[in-house]
Amino acid sequence: MSMLSNLDLIRRVPLFSMLTPLQAESLVESVSKKRLKRGEILVEQGEKRNALYIILAGRTRVVMADSKGREVILATLRAGDYVGEMSLVDGEPHSATVVADQQVDVLILGREDFLRCLSENSAISFAMIHELVQRLRRASQKISSLALMGVYGRVATVLLESAVADEHDVLLIREKVSRQDIAKMVGASREMVSRVMKDFEEQGFIQSMEGGIVRVFERRMLPR
Repeated sequence: MSMLSNLDLIRRVPLFSMLTPLQAESLVESVSKKRLKRGEILVEQGEKRNALYIILAGRTRVVMADSKGREVILATLRAGDYVGEMSLVDGEPHSATVVADQQVDVLILGREDFLRCLSENSAISFAMIHELVQRLRRASQKISSLALMGVYGRVATVLLESAVADEHDVLLIREKVSRQDIAKMVGASREMVSRVMKDFEEQGFIQSMEGGIVRVFERRMLPR
């Protein structure tokens, strides 16, 4: 990350791809860079950071906790994703905590410069509105699955969403996802998730491979 200039980093961010060269240049002095270690918190639920954080590399998880410390994993964010925009728009504290799942590099843009970007470039405003709508849709789908699907169906959905097709259209989960993490995603106990995963493997819905890779057989993954 340190070898690239701020301008190079800005040009690599999909959200800023519609900026004119002059607008990109104007942001160079406004952004800063930060590296987080695994387990470090980027933004914390209930606090206000007054900045937009754009993930350049690595992976983070979005977590919401209740007063008893019980957690739900709402989403996983990767390079190109960003957080903090809702708090910047409405002035309210962050609604969830974002924590580094591995080493993460971020680009930071303060509130005033963020709002200036929105006012000077309608394409960025539209892109951000589009992303917010997509997040609302995903939230609605998650609420629906929690309310209407059984645990088997919810786990199947997580596995399918985590899998990526290779060059032979084989669905593979390459990034390790622990049973505990899946439990936090689907609102079930770790023991229940382990039982479901065992059933899926015995019935040929999934196959454990070398290196911790999991193959998913989509046509057989029928939610219960």
